[in-house]
Amino acid sequence: MQVNPSFRLVYVPGVIPGKWVRVWSERLPDVPLELLAVESGDGERTLREGGADAGLVRLPVDKDVLSAIPLYTETTVVVFPKDHWLAAAEEVAPADLAEEVVFHPLDDTLGLTADTLPGRPALARPDSTADAIELVAANVGVLLVPQSLARLHHRKDLTYRPVAEAPQSQVALSWPQERTTDLVEEFIGIVRGRTVNSSRGRGAGQATPEAQPKKAAAGRGKPQQKAGGQRSGAQKAGGQKPGGAKAGGAKAGGRGAAARRGRPKR
Repeated sequence: MQVNPSFRLVYVPGVIPGKWVRVWSERLPDVPLELLAVESGDGERTLREGGADAGLVRLPVDKDVLSAIPLYTETTVVVFPKDHWLAAAEEVAPADLAEEVVFHPLDDTLGLTADTLPGRPALARPDSTADAIELVAANVGVLLVPQSLARLHHRKDLTYRPVAEAPQSQVALSWPQERTTDLVEEFIGIVRGRTVNSSRGRGAGQATPEAQPKKAAAGRGKPQQKAGGQRSGAQKAGGQKPGGAKAGGAKAGGRGAAARRGRPKR
């Protein structure tokens, strides 16, 4: 067994693993989490070759080798110069791009093909999304990407709009099927939002001894809380009766009057 285990997480551009990494460091402070950033097309390869324990990658992946849990689907946007006529629209339809040159980079993350790419294809495919962004800034054409990539490659001279009924990119947590370790299970639990007590990994085992006394203490306090709650509820209900305060006052006043009438006259 590894004396000082670590967990390697690969992720692709546009994915921000920070929130899950913070939870990991809180639950397993003795297990370092190593982040490995790779290009969009290298996430699956890194997992297949054993370069990481798990990864935040874009679907599809080879389901015969890798397990995958879909996390979210991104909005597809079209990126163009700020002074482009598309800036007047709140949302763009594929038909609106019919006369536009639409770049199709080699690291495309939308699964576009020559048949599904809207508009007119460029003479050559850019090597990367970053290269395509430079061409868009030169006012040569436009580019379809997931919204996270539009934000990643943000420029002051460019903007973007959502594209209706366009192919979309789906981000997933993936890992090799044959290497579903306890640490992988722990990260699955974190990504799925499991609490420490409901997690199946090491974090659950470490937290259990501390959690049990708290449950017992909470259980012993329940009868008193319940009884107190019932009294409070009754008092509250009495206070909420329409005219309750007036009725009570009249009753008290009636007793006082009877007492006065019963006194002997001097």
